[in-house]
Amino acid sequence: MNRKKLQKLTDTLAKNCKHFNKFEVNSLIKLFYSLVGAVERQGLVIGLDRNAFRNILHVTFGMTDDMIMDRVFRGFDKDNDGCVNVLEWIHGLSLFLRGSLEEKMKYCFEVFDLNGDGFISKEEMFHMLKNSLLKQPSEEDPDEGIKDLVEITLKKMDHDHDGKLSFADYELAVREETLLLEAFGPCLPDPKSQMEFEAQVFKDPNEFNDM
Repeated sequence: MNRKKLQKLTDTLAKNCKHFNKFEVNSLIKLFYSLVGAVERQGLVIGLDRNAFRNILHVTFGMTDDMIMDRVFRGFDKDNDGCVNVLEWIHGLSLFLRGSLEEKMKYCFEVFDLNGDGFISKEEMFHMLKNSLLKQPSEEDPDEGIKDLVEITLKKMDHDHDGKLSFADYELAVREETLLLEAFGPCLPDPKSQMEFEAQVFKDPNEFNDM
């Protein structure tokens, strides 16, 4: 991508991005194209496909849960074309790394609402917790332990007692206890990998002039 194009793209994206400044947007665009390989193929969507994106989540942010990584990918891929484009990359990372609690609650809820019906059901909780908990070999039936955990979680978070979590339930619970934000699996970066990523990508604002 030539300098002029990069500048234009940086300006456009920085305007609509609340959590990154111009230098950071520029750094992330450069990173994006180095990850994609910067090949402008005619007529093809330029972006990170599911595997490339999951690889980043795994290597950079230490995520290991397949189901959650898949959901994070969908959270970024707003137009559902199977590819995270540069716009989705910047907006996704803005929330992923720096989002307000409100933004993060919405995002996590969407990640956990596996079928997109606006609720996190017992079945969905069961699936996610089953994936994220380590199997204890001594337990006769690990599923029973997870069912118990689902019940405990519901008791704590299901404010209107309808047996599933609406966003209102989830929001209330998280505002009372922020640790519940990622109750069903880690779908945000931990502080350490976030700091390392930012330190690596946003090196030196003075280099900005050398573009």
